[in-house]
Amino acid sequence: MSRSDLIWMNGELVAYEDAKVHVLTHALHYGTGVFEGVRAYETPRGTAIFRHADHIDRLFRSASLYHMEIPFSKEEIRAATHEVIVRNGFKSCYIRPLVFRGAGPMGLYPLDNPVEVIIAVWPWGAYLGEEALDKGVSCKISSFRRIGPNTLPPAAKASGQYINSVLAKLEASRCGFDEAILLNEEGYVADGSGENVFVVRDGVLYTPPTTASCLPGITRATVIRMATALGIEVRQTNLVRTDLYFGDEVFLCGTAAEVTPVASIDGHQTGGRGPLTKQLQDTFFATVNGHDERFADMLEYPVGAEVA
Repeated sequence: MSRSDLIWMNGELVAYEDAKVHVLTHALHYGTGVFEGVRAYETPRGTAIFRHADHIDRLFRSASLYHMEIPFSKEEIRAATHEVIVRNGFKSCYIRPLVFRGAGPMGLYPLDNPVEVIIAVWPWGAYLGEEALDKGVSCKISSFRRIGPNTLPPAAKASGQYINSVLAKLEASRCGFDEAILLNEEGYVADGSGENVFVVRDGVLYTPPTTASCLPGITRATVIRMATALGIEVRQTNLVRTDLYFGDEVFLCGTAAEVTPVASIDGHQTGGRGPLTKQLQDTFFATVNGHDERFADMLEYPVGAEVA
């Protein structure tokens, strides 16, 4: 991973090597943190952050679910994100805001521990590889089930919850696959280890509903909006693994993964980057790179305008 020079930490820019926490940080022991994954893209009008307000809104919702009051306003987080991108000189980058319980009393009760905030940025290309954007990835249906809504709230992006995804990702990798797809407790498709799942069948786009324990992804919502604008029928419905095996096309989407085709699932060949996946992928990249005015409202311009 390429590194930046500066990280925004609790209201200040600090050198990368000085962005440290105590070993008794509550989140380090108990996973009491929430985060976002955001991307900024280089466009003809300058650097723009994709769906920034939506990501900040979800960060605050996640924090609220875990009873963490963020000691900065949404506007302060927005401005800090712009500042850390500019100060690091990035034209495009990945953005990781993290809100977490800091060092204080040990034990499961967290409310006596301070809430800390960092925003890190770094250059990050295609999460699953540049080649995967064209040729697709191999996926394995994980033996690990996605956490249920009465176990941990899947609507929150909480640090501790992602150990579920880590186990699935490790299993897939050790078995020779690129990515994992998790089923929920009822056996329906939930999502990938860090992506939402879409299936194309007979020209219709299917995706699991959020009631299937998938994250209500911002890129997922983007794909649904784009598909609707392109005249593609979208159905949010429960899916079983054979729906993936027999799909004409399957793709994953997320901030890190963007829109990545699936080439095979459990050794069953899928359509890869078929025509509908390509249409949505092309529309997505045209939008984030500032070339499709139909969805220009998704981009926040201009990064750094407020920074002296």
